[in-house]
Amino acid sequence: MSAKERLKELLEKEIMPDLEEVIDSIFQTIEREKTISLGEREELEELQEMHKECREILIEIESGEMDEDEAQELLDELIEIANAS
Repeated sequence: MSAKERLKELLEKEIMPDLEEVIDSIFQTIEREKTISLGEREELEELQEMHKECREILIEIESGEMDEDEAQELLDELIEIANAS
């Protein structure tokens, strides 16, 4: 499997669903409590930005704009971040 395929799979099957789950959880808290703290607002904005970046990476992969080296670098970074968590 190529680095682009592995990166796409990681984004689609793990990272983006995890981000969506946390974003949904924050929205549920907001709906339940009818308020949001500054920290929650900042976390929500950061998570939404990460989700947007993931979508942009997928677009680059699908359009052929991303080469294997760039995909491997991103994949290595994401794996390093996941292992540090």
